[in-house]
Amino acid sequence: MKKNKRRKLDIAVISDVHLGTFGCRATELNNYLKTINPKILILNGDIIDIWQFNKRYFPKPHMKVIKQLMNFITSGTKVYYITGNHDEMLRRFKGFRLGSFEIVNKVVLNIDGKKGWFFHGDVFDVTMQHSKWLAKLGGMGYDFLILINTCVNWISLKMGYGRLSFSKKIKNSVKSAIKFINNFETTAADIAIDEGYNYVVCGHIHQPEIRTIETEKGSTIYLNSGDWIENLTALEYKNKKWFLYEYEKDEIAKNIHLNHTIKDLELISSKNNNSELFSELLKEFNIKS
Repeated sequence: MKKNKRRKLDIAVISDVHLGTFGCRATELNNYLKTINPKILILNGDIIDIWQFNKRYFPKPHMKVIKQLMNFITSGTKVYYITGNHDEMLRRFKGFRLGSFEIVNKVVLNIDGKKGWFFHGDVFDVTMQHSKWLAKLGGMGYDFLILINTCVNWISLKMGYGRLSFSKKIKNSVKSAIKFINNFETTAADIAIDEGYNYVVCGHIHQPEIRTIETEKGSTIYLNSGDWIENLTALEYKNKKWFLYEYEKDEIAKNIHLNHTIKDLELISSKNNNSELFSELLKEFNIKS
């Protein structure tokens, strides 16, 4: 796609891409990135799934996403890489800058006179704070479920049926999962209202959302960019308004055909303990562990 046909955006936010896992929809994300030209691109955590690097799985479509992100950086787009729990090792590089690229734990922006607070969201996750091994075990189980889902979808598409999402259905039907999502959104909004933020923008829970949350102390607009495993969503800001982008409704992006040859590339895994990095993150957000 020619550059002059890309949609111009003030801000684009993507999160929970999980490059390096079987469930990552890298081809679709690459298609989307080819259709936009943002002034600011915010990568809101879990872009590279460092937890899963021991699988030595990083096919060419995943590398093409990295290349596309590099194209944004070299073309002058301001790119913030906000660290998440699956790419937590990057927290040791907080403050690193290279041209228009910067690694951070959170971002505060003045957006047309309003304050926007961007962060991944795992800082609110009790499981991450106290039982990281359990969170990683859950991540592996989720990845295995996605792998099964991928196989089933391949058969389903060959038979002319649509895609299915086991994990999405489970998450949307289990009461504890619904309660967790509601608590997450309420916590983020409460802190944002206390701190005077007009927008609070998260990822982490793979649940795309734009809604106003009101309390006795005031109100804020809560936004979540969703993910690129199940929902294939992003957040876009243009003409002083926020929009929830949905890939399945974007016929232009869906009609971009890329010739990919799948070939695994080995990447070095790391077994470093990052508990100290997470403790520092809690301090930065003024949250007690």
